[in-house]
Amino acid sequence: MFKKIINTGNDHSLLILRVVLGVVLMAHGLQKAFGWFNGFGWNNTINYFTGTVGIPALLGAFVILIETLGALFLILGFAGRINAALMGIVIIGAMVVDHVKNGFYMNWFGIQKGEGIEFDLLFIAISIALVLKGSGSFSVDRLLMQFKTKESSKTLYSADKVFS
Repeated sequence: MFKKIINTGNDHSLLILRVVLGVVLMAHGLQKAFGWFNGFGWNNTINYFTGTVGIPALLGAFVILIETLGALFLILGFAGRINAALMGIVIIGAMVVDHVKNGFYMNWFGIQKGEGIEFDLLFIAISIALVLKGSGSFSVDRLLMQFKTKESSKTLYSADKVFS
């Protein structure tokens, strides 16, 4: 199972996708966690999630952690498939709970009540690509995969070789 999670090719396009997705989502996570970049910080964000959105505080904390630590792990390419899936789920939640009622377009000119879903669709597409293909080049997953391959080739009778 671990090999399936970390398995990835040496694809530079996946590096670009994972770093961009991670950086953009991390900026939002840092707003929520620490109040950076004109954000509300941890307590105010949790209050928004529980009071306005109506989700439990634990789920709100999980969202913040996905957008900060998960984004950092994605940038590094560590457990890329898992972190991309979690980010896709977070974005689907934001889209359904908050953005879909505002239509398709982002609120470029401040005339809508909020953001539409176009940004969410891009995030979801990138998340799906990373879940399907892995972290790509220059990733911790790729290093772990190469290490596991070297380690298993040194073993005389590995379970994978015996039972495959």
